[in-house]
Amino acid sequence: MQNNQGISVIDAIKKLEHYCSYQDRCYKEVITKLKSLGMYQTAIDHILDHLVANNFLNEERFAKSFARGKHKFKYWGKRRIEQELKFRDISSYNIKTAIKEIETDYLSNFYTLAERKWQNLTDTSLEKKKRKWVGFLMRKGYESNLIFDFLKDLQ
Repeated sequence: MQNNQGISVIDAIKKLEHYCSYQDRCYKEVITKLKSLGMYQTAIDHILDHLVANNFLNEERFAKSFARGKHKFKYWGKRRIEQELKFRDISSYNIKTAIKEIETDYLSNFYTLAERKWQNLTDTSLEKKKRKWVGFLMRKGYESNLIFDFLKDLQ
């Protein structure tokens, strides 16, 4: 069986096995890749079944890996990670499981990032500095109560 670009299902399976081995992927990314290869829906379903059965595609593993990576390297907060996982159509159960993965070093990463950003802001006006600092941490996905509690400690 071939698609409209001339690539067979077997070749597509090999290609997607490599694609999923290189980095954990979610269903949405894999389906997008298969559609870019010009695969038909029946072939997509068959390939997805194969990838799941052979553990190349695992939504829970992807969610945990994504959360750990974004929190550790980009210092994202829970809200931002949740939002990004929802955008990738990850189930709410797997999102909760992924958020639990980052609980251990969540606060220490927040305090490190917050202190570093506060020191790097050079605005002369204290109000402007606070506004920039709060906006930065909110965009990173940290909870407002955490941000404002830390702001009280800074003053």
